[in-house]
Amino acid sequence: MRKKVNIHIGEYHASANPTIIQTVLGSCVAVCLFDPRNLIGGMNHILLPGKADLARFDVSARYGVNAMELLINRMMNLGADRKRLQAKVFGGAHMLAGISRENGVGDKISQFVLEFLDVENIKIVNSDLGGTDSRKILLYTDTGDVFLKRVLSTYQSRIATKEKLAARLVKDIAEKPGEVTIFQE
Repeated sequence: MRKKVNIHIGEYHASANPTIIQTVLGSCVAVCLFDPRNLIGGMNHILLPGKADLARFDVSARYGVNAMELLINRMMNLGADRKRLQAKVFGGAHMLAGISRENGVGDKISQFVLEFLDVENIKIVNSDLGGTDSRKILLYTDTGDVFLKRVLSTYQSRIATKEKLAARLVKDIAEKPGEVTIFQE
């Protein structure tokens, strides 16, 4: 029987024992790391790219660099070999229609993670980034298997429905005949 662990924003977990680590992502990104020889796996839940100002923030794993280094170090303490780590990366959805994709935090975290893994020579064996749907992620630490369940976003469809109703209302008002006043001298 596998132990189950839920992680939330700014958290990470790694295990050398059979464990299922799960999280739910929107614009955040989760990196699942696995050492296939030592059967050690771990996951983090990143809120923002970059690194934390540790003098002002106490939850450093919310930030990309900190979350990655903390997870890697925890796995190495459990016996993982950094040279053998493989990554699977998920999340980075564009959740707010009012913000352009290039200014959205999901794309920025995704880009940071991909660059970090490239610089650290950690091979990405699978990824599912972007889109508008939330994701539920389950990592099996003893096999490296990751299961993903999409949670369809209703935000976009609700906005589209409201915009259609507003457009209909404007059209109806525009088509109604108005009063005409003629000025005479």
